[in-house]
Amino acid sequence: MVKTNNVQIFHTIRDKELYNLILGTNSAKTRIRILDELLAKPFNANQLAKSLEMDYKTIRYHMEIICKHQYATKERFEKYTFYFPSEKLIKHIDEYIQIKEYYKSQMFEG
Repeated sequence: MVKTNNVQIFHTIRDKELYNLILGTNSAKTRIRILDELLAKPFNANQLAKSLEMDYKTIRYHMEIICKHQYATKERFEKYTFYFPSEKLIKHIDEYIQIKEYYKSQMFEG
């Protein structure tokens, strides 16, 4: 979890669910990397694992959480399940970028 004395970002973000999904866990870096990939193009879990050089089970775990909160959707094509950014994520893209930039700035400070 990102720790800071500055709570200003929390008060500027309207989508508290997105804030907590990313910054409210120790998985901020992983979730940001996954969401950034999905915003570029749809992926299946195996493709994400290879692209991000992460374990397949880790990707599946985080994708289930991200989908549960409706920031990604999944669709089955033949034998593969592909993940896409959801309308909810697109609607809050400015806040996502703000959260991501805040996370990056905190990582370089501490």
